[in-house]
Amino acid sequence: MTWPHIVFETSGMCVIGGVPHDDIFPEVCSHNRGMSLACWLHRPGQLYTAQMRYRQVFKFVPSLVLLTLLGLSSINTAWAKVETSKPQHKKTLKAHKPQHKKQQASRAATGPAYAQRAEALEWGHELARRQNLPNAWVTAAISDARMLPNVTRLVTPSTKPTAKNWAAYRERFIEPRRIAAGLAFWQEHASDLARAEHIYGVPARIIVGILGVETLYGQHTGSFRILDALATLAFDFPQAHPRAQERQAFFRQELEHYLLMTHQNRADPRTLKGSYAGAMGLPQFMPSSWRRYAVDFDGDGHIDLWNSTADAIGSVANYFRAFEWQTGQPTTFDVQVQSHPEQLEQLLLPDILPTFSAQTMQSLGLQLPPDAAQYPGKLALIELRNGEDAPSFVLGTENFYAVTRYNWSSYYAMAVIELGETIERDRQRLVRSAQAQ
Repeated sequence: MTWPHIVFETSGMCVIGGVPHDDIFPEVCSHNRGMSLACWLHRPGQLYTAQMRYRQVFKFVPSLVLLTLLGLSSINTAWAKVETSKPQHKKTLKAHKPQHKKQQASRAATGPAYAQRAEALEWGHELARRQNLPNAWVTAAISDARMLPNVTRLVTPSTKPTAKNWAAYRERFIEPRRIAAGLAFWQEHASDLARAEHIYGVPARIIVGILGVETLYGQHTGSFRILDALATLAFDFPQAHPRAQERQAFFRQELEHYLLMTHQNRADPRTLKGSYAGAMGLPQFMPSSWRRYAVDFDGDGHIDLWNSTADAIGSVANYFRAFEWQTGQPTTFDVQVQSHPEQLEQLLLPDILPTFSAQTMQSLGLQLPPDAAQYPGKLALIELRNGEDAPSFVLGTENFYAVTRYNWSSYYAMAVIELGETIERDRQRLVRSAQAQ
């Protein structure tokens, strides 16, 4: 099964795989995850301050030392040292225990059970009739679901939106601990990553980047009971949200997919845990994406995105193939912007959708490097704001656009791409260092 990804919106809710996104820091992520780590780090109203950066530096000093050691030792020794705090994935479909007791306690507060809500029970009866599910089973699941006040708070738009800042956003993901974890992950699962790249045409660095940004390679998959989170958003979505009706309808569909998924796989819908928007597993798939794109990549007859890293790797690759990943095509090009304001406005109007040829972009004042000038496909000018500083710009290809189908944010896509590229470069450096010894 596969679940869509979540994307943040200025309005206070991430879009789930396929719903337009305003390409700024959203408040709730709901694509292939309920709410990914990327979404959590940039909820509106939570500014990333210099003080936070200092804490991060001290926190990751051990990782910095570790990376230094990597460059000085043989590759086998290096991999052994990198493998710090790796999640262990057993091949059994069961709920994960929350990693942080304080987080667990803060999320434990629940409202009334939906057994008392006629609207919810009637929805369950109609679902059972329409999908030929056992009515008693559906009724028992809906009756056991509880309203989570914390979930409604998390998806309610902030009154103090966070300003876009690519430099700050990048620092949260392209950092020593995540890079070290990515190196260890790539080393341990190199064969599955290579197999996925061969079958689906999606580079290993993109898959590694996605899993690193989404859940830090399985370390943060969410501790909300998915049944509660989806029921809350399906029946008690906050009406203060500017798109409340559309979002509530979406989450009713996701709750339906979730019940179909668990029934078809003989899983207990009351036990699985994920993000507060209902995203699941290492890749944080929403239920609908799970059912559409997840694959049994380890060949054991079951799809398990929590406990089978191979299934997670293959499912991410399959997701991108479904969204027309072009094998061998780059994701971005560097660019120098010297356009007049009117020309720049014209170039930015399509947002992240590749629209212009290289020749058209040059005629509108962009200075393209030779490889971009010869690129035959369509391109988009991507603006990455840096708070009060000057914005950064890159050219995005069709493959950049494909990455944004996982989460409809250019900031997210750049974090995935740059994390994957950084880990790939470090891995290649380690190989060269080992060969030279």
